[in-house]
Amino acid sequence: MTIRLKPINNQLIVITGASSGIGLATTRLLAARGASLVLVSRNRAELERLALECQRQGARAIAAPADVGSFEQLEAVARVAVQTFGRIDTWINNAGVAIFGTCEQVPLADHRRLFDTNYWGVVHGSLIAARYLRQRGGKIINTGSVLSERAMMLQGPYSASKHAVKGFTDALRMELEAAEAPISVTLIKPSAIDTPYMEHARNFLPSEGTRNPPPSYDPRLVAKAIAYACEHERREIVVGSGGWIVSALGALAPRTTDYLMELVGRITQETSDPGRSARRDNLYQAREDGAERSSLPGGSRKTSVFLEAQLHPVVSAVALVGVAAALVSFGASGSLRRPRTDQRKPSALV
Repeated sequence: MTIRLKPINNQLIVITGASSGIGLATTRLLAARGASLVLVSRNRAELERLALECQRQGARAIAAPADVGSFEQLEAVARVAVQTFGRIDTWINNAGVAIFGTCEQVPLADHRRLFDTNYWGVVHGSLIAARYLRQRGGKIINTGSVLSERAMMLQGPYSASKHAVKGFTDALRMELEAAEAPISVTLIKPSAIDTPYMEHARNFLPSEGTRNPPPSYDPRLVAKAIAYACEHERREIVVGSGGWIVSALGALAPRTTDYLMELVGRITQETSDPGRSARRDNLYQAREDGAERSSLPGGSRKTSVFLEAQLHPVVSAVALVGVAAALVSFGASGSLRRPRTDQRKPSALV
């Protein structure tokens, strides 16, 4: 089965969670590359501002406010997309909320609300997108996490939701492939990303604020990965080696990783800086949006060699071969010049 994905400037893309963080960075990148966009989040005012921003760049964009936890509201988004643009080419399920606290501290109602957004939002969007894409073909992109592989203490509900997203995405991919549906499915797995995620989170910790365990990466790196996935078939793309290393360590030595994470889990996620109070706690309703990055100190990494290696595997492989060849050549030439240590000194004349 051949899946043909259009260039971004010929695509109509629906993106959820568009008004903040990764979604905002991705929206701006896709608009700059000429995509037509249907922007989804709960924050109508911010979506409308963002749609105007995209239009000023020359992109076609409309605001479609919706709560992804409602299947009916996302169905309405799809209808608006088709009525306005005539089709859907790519659907990006990116909306997410967070809770910091122990599994016992978090009320069951909050567990369920988080799953409404993080898991059911992905399920709703994927099923709706698959229905529209079966005939014409296209792309479904789901934002998971490195926590899809390895849970983080004090983020139990979030970790569980991302495990669920991975399981659903993998099953959906296989089922679409078995049915020979011309739909490509990619899971994006970011490491810790410097977005308002921490400020938007509901917090049950004793600290005034929450933060990401380091290292933290710039949201535009995730946007780059998502934009790449719009045009290429990839099963998964991991953004940032920091989180990938922890996941790999967890697979190789799970109990040791447990102990290490227990040792640093609290001190790396608590902070006395609450960030912007206007952003705090968007679990049940939208709060202040419009920022790609958090207001917390510390900054983020703007580059990721690990990401580039995934996006350009052939170039990376050639570069590694070249480096290896250079090292071998250097070692060989060095050995040719090295004086022999076992050569006897000539005898002195007597």
